[in-house]
Amino acid sequence: MDKKVAFYTLGCKLNYSETSSIGRLFNNAGFSTVDFTDTPDVFVINTCSVTENADKKCKKVVKEALKISPNAYVTIVGCYAQLKPKEIAEIPGVDMVLGAAEKFQIVDYITDLTKNPKALVYNQPVTEAKQFVSAWSIGDRTRTFLKVQDGCDYSCTFCTIPLARGASRSDTIENAVKQAQEIAASGVKEIVLTGVNLGDFGIRDGKREDKFLDLVKALDKVEGIDRIRISSIEPNLLTDEIIGFVATSNRFVPHFHIPLQSGSDKILGLMRRRYKRELYANRVAKIKQLMPDCCIGVDVIVGFPGETREDFIDTYNFLNDLNVSYLHVFTYSERENTPASEMKGTVPGSTRAERSKMLHILSDKKRRAFYETQLGRTDEVLFEGDIKDGFMHGFTRNYVKVKTKYDPVLVNELKTVHLTQISPDGDVEITESEEILAH
Repeated sequence: MDKKVAFYTLGCKLNYSETSSIGRLFNNAGFSTVDFTDTPDVFVINTCSVTENADKKCKKVVKEALKISPNAYVTIVGCYAQLKPKEIAEIPGVDMVLGAAEKFQIVDYITDLTKNPKALVYNQPVTEAKQFVSAWSIGDRTRTFLKVQDGCDYSCTFCTIPLARGASRSDTIENAVKQAQEIAASGVKEIVLTGVNLGDFGIRDGKREDKFLDLVKALDKVEGIDRIRISSIEPNLLTDEIIGFVATSNRFVPHFHIPLQSGSDKILGLMRRRYKRELYANRVAKIKQLMPDCCIGVDVIVGFPGETREDFIDTYNFLNDLNVSYLHVFTYSERENTPASEMKGTVPGSTRAERSKMLHILSDKKRRAFYETQLGRTDEVLFEGDIKDGFMHGFTRNYVKVKTKYDPVLVNELKTVHLTQISPDGDVEITESEEILAH
């Protein structure tokens, strides 16, 4: 009888693409992939360690997995597994922990599914994670996350990712194009490019060989893909040339997600970010000049050590005045072995929560204001397979979330629609007309 494996992924889009690739390794070895609740023989939990919550979630997922299948073999991979292997090995029921350099050899390590009284740990120093391993996600038929870059050479004071994933390294343009062609052949209509520091694409064996713009130009020529979306890109790496190319591209969509982290130059300095807020404002202005309807998302951290009320208000006002579309708000949490964890000026938890709430409200206002500018327009929507209260959702090229009554025929289809009004839940309602579809 075939052995069954189930996966659970915590964290970022990059983790999802890697989980899918690990899944294909298991399938090639004769395992069948099943749902988490389908009493698998092996559980693989791909972890994150960006926030404290992710660590706690790992423990909870292990506990739930063993309720479902008490004799299953439990393996932990991912960022948390690289940073704290001994801590994970102490979690009851964990059988194996694999670090960053080992996770893509997981099938070789799982030679026996006998549960161990003590977890096996294979975890080299992160400096050994030198090889780039390509990955792309499957399962969501409408959208695939394609990993083209890994690791990071930046040294932001709050971040553990360089410790968990190692130095910046990339796929070749040739291989990334080949992967995109395979994805196109599978029927997927949208690719989301992902990486730890995506704009730093082009480093191999410690040397820069290409630029991100070179990759963008090459992928733009791949037939069979309707949309390519750039995930998160640092403002200092988002050049005028990249913005200009996206503005004229048929495949790259008008949507950028650009981490800011703080609107205070003082805090940006403490974070060791590689720009000041003026550069960020200039990036936004350039995008809106060339693509007035472009959607722009922003990452921002509240409660960083040393952030006074004045610094936060500085950030709030900067974001309020900025022509952006939504915010991803992160509440700062102390991470071991980061310079920020040793900094003075700790912000009380209640103050962090209050600032987070203010920015979440601002994000809701920003998103609604952006959606209102899109009402009355005709646009193309790629519909997804989700069903909620009898409705399905999809996204326009510029990331407006729309809803319509569920119709199985629409799944993974591109339809030209008219954006009519904002529903009570904040999504945009649409109408289709033969006139619109004919044009």
